[in-house]
Amino acid sequence: MKFSCEKAILQSAVLIAGRVVATKSTISALEGILVEASEDGLCLSGYNLETGIITRVEAQVTQPGSLILSARLFGEIIRKLPDDVITVSTEGNSVHITCGPTSFDIMGSPADEFPELPAVDDGSSVTLTQSALRSMLSQVLFAVSTNESRPIHTGALFEVEDTTLTLVAVDGYRLALRREPFIRKFGMNTFSFVVPGNALTEVERICADSDEEIIVTLGDRHVTFQVGQTLLVSRRLEGEFLNYRQTIPQNNPISLHVDTSMLQLSIDRASLIINDKLKSPLRCKFEDGSLAISSRTAIGSAFDRCPIAGNGQGLEIGFNNRYLMEAVKAAPAQEVRMELGTPTSPCLLLPKEGETDNFLYMILPVRLKAGE
Repeated sequence: MKFSCEKAILQSAVLIAGRVVATKSTISALEGILVEASEDGLCLSGYNLETGIITRVEAQVTQPGSLILSARLFGEIIRKLPDDVITVSTEGNSVHITCGPTSFDIMGSPADEFPELPAVDDGSSVTLTQSALRSMLSQVLFAVSTNESRPIHTGALFEVEDTTLTLVAVDGYRLALRREPFIRKFGMNTFSFVVPGNALTEVERICADSDEEIIVTLGDRHVTFQVGQTLLVSRRLEGEFLNYRQTIPQNNPISLHVDTSMLQLSIDRASLIINDKLKSPLRCKFEDGSLAISSRTAIGSAFDRCPIAGNGQGLEIGFNNRYLMEAVKAAPAQEVRMELGTPTSPCLLLPKEGETDNFLYMILPVRLKAGE
């Protein structure tokens, strides 16, 4: 194998493919990147048996071939080479890398040791802009569960309906939902699937903040995300995802409006005396025109007041400070509607009346104790 490629192009491809490479594995090939050179250019693949990434770049290939290279070492070499054209040539498992006056000789592994990535047949698919999916993922993934006792909830639910794609994540304490229109779909009129949170984190990273398209294709056991010349393939999570529609309370008696930036500041101030060792809920009292937020731990107490539009009827309710903050930060609006019921019922963050119904965040309350 022998090829030449601009450093910036090769370095970007190595970074993309290397994102899913296993740092430690009993299968040594999984710690490497499969490099394949052909008439069509250069193809780099990384795989950890759950998520795989294949990315293609242009290169001048003078001798086709393939080899597995250590992702860590190859990546470091490429990063530290001069900004020039890099030439990679192999003889057996020996690899010679040159760039300007600099050269390296390292060992690779036979390409046939690399596990084959799963193939996904052309099934139902949905296409939307990269920027739309990127923002949806950034505003939902924080609520994905890390509890392996319910594996289905360690991923996010994709629901494709008539004209919209809905993403939902739950972890037993909160729920995050985002909805956006898509460009087009193929196959079934409605379909749904669950993708692991770790894979979706990588999807978010490879998506650009642009109107370029991303195609999500559903297979029998896997799902693919096609972004330009990069393909990410992930296993699907099997099981019954929470029927989230039944868990969202309806006809809540208290409805308020609040500025998200002002609410973030109030939560942040009241959280200053709370940490992992000194845990305490935020005590929130919704009054007429204001929200009083206080906290108390062994090192002291904090109090702040945030203006709201509406009457909270004196409702006093407790929340985990981090869960409340993450939901408020994720809401893609300068002002949100808060719906509440009782001290033991969930709080909802929704768009204002009359605005597009494109997000919903639900946070379960924490039972308050006397003196907190």
